[in-house]
Amino acid sequence: MHRCSYPYVLFTIVVFPVLAIADPAGPVAQRPPMGWNSFDSYDCRINEHQFRGVVDWLADRMAPLGYEYAVIDYIWFNPNPGAWDNPERRLGHPNLRLDAQGRPVERLTLDRWGRPLPSVERFPSAEGGKGFGPIADYVHGKGMKFGIHIMRGIPRQAYYDDLPIKGTDTTARDIAEPFDTCEWCNNMYGVDPSKPGAQAYYDSLMELYASWGVDFIKADDTMYPPYHAGEIEMMRKAIDKCGRPMVLSLSCGEAPLSRARHLVQNANMWRVSADFWDNWQSLEHSFDLLGAWSGWAGPGHWPDADMLPVGHISLGGRPHGPDRQSQFTPDEHRTLMTLWCVARSPLMWGGDPLTSSEESIAYLTNADLLHVNQHTTDNREVFHESQKACWVAADEASGDRYVALFNLGETPAKVALDLERESLRGTYRVRDLWERRDLPNASKRVSATLPPHGAAMLRLSPAETTDP
Repeated sequence: MHRCSYPYVLFTIVVFPVLAIADPAGPVAQRPPMGWNSFDSYDCRINEHQFRGVVDWLADRMAPLGYEYAVIDYIWFNPNPGAWDNPERRLGHPNLRLDAQGRPVERLTLDRWGRPLPSVERFPSAEGGKGFGPIADYVHGKGMKFGIHIMRGIPRQAYYDDLPIKGTDTTARDIAEPFDTCEWCNNMYGVDPSKPGAQAYYDSLMELYASWGVDFIKADDTMYPPYHAGEIEMMRKAIDKCGRPMVLSLSCGEAPLSRARHLVQNANMWRVSADFWDNWQSLEHSFDLLGAWSGWAGPGHWPDADMLPVGHISLGGRPHGPDRQSQFTPDEHRTLMTLWCVARSPLMWGGDPLTSSEESIAYLTNADLLHVNQHTTDNREVFHESQKACWVAADEASGDRYVALFNLGETPAKVALDLERESLRGTYRVRDLWERRDLPNASKRVSATLPPHGAAMLRLSPAETTDP
């Protein structure tokens, strides 16, 4: 879940590449994570029956292509989130009603140490203290990995109930900061990293999640101003201590570029964008964001351009706009997937697998495009000017080059790359990955005539030469 909105501002950024920075969490996220997240389609209200159905579908259709994570997004600890009419927020927003003293009226599902537990009303297999363990076992049994969303901080309810912190003589009131509340969700108070018991609280959270078999943590309200460096570091330390490898994904964005080194040291992926939805303005802005962050991507740490709002999204008119199939045009779908793949953004699909059109699913399942996302190096923008853009990448095994060409304008246009610009000399076989066909050999230049908002992805392989 991610509730950020910034004005779009164009500016010049000088990016310094990452050098000699240890990857967090060792073996996890050595390639951009791929999977599915419930937010874009189910908002905060997915239940166990729906989730298991999605997992069945993903295991059959998407897991063979590398989509391995299935993630339950936010407020799974509320039995009925968004059940009251909140005129200050959008339809179904899961804010809690508060009394005059700031105490929550709705009760969340917590254990005796103030840790959120899945609501048994929505996730009945959690009955008896099992938490998400049974669901994680189900996901693992399908050959996939299981993830959950968490909110930064400690539940407001734990503060008012003054619940103890596991393994310490401190309580929620000792570590909570009542003035530090999320601007878009009032369920939590921030945690003061300087207080005794603060690290122990995060340790207890990750210990619990590890016991359930969680593989992926999406931690929200971590980068929305202000940037919460202390709590991010506590999460990192707690994951490293818990004994189970888990991806740490930070939301929401836009992440501050000035914190890039800190993010690389502490997170496996982080949101570089505000909420990304199915409109051209957001997609066009992603070129600026991914271009700025490309120098910080690498094994174990990936700038994240947000979930893919492809297919059936916003079921029941929640969380954003009307219930709909994605409003991206076919050409914009190609541009979306081409950019995310060549920039090596994580690929987390947000549409509902059970009701999305086959046409939309096809954009997510082009194996050649997914190979670019997972198995390339030196991914970077070559130019972005005059409503045209170009990215390049190199195949990590063969050394073949990929060239992504984009027409960001409103009329058809020819977009070209002079190969000398990339010191690519000689003759190359050219393969169009979207059209799945070979093009005439090229030397000196490759080009494509593209429709408005369209893209092409070309693979260049050295042509065989014969001595005279």
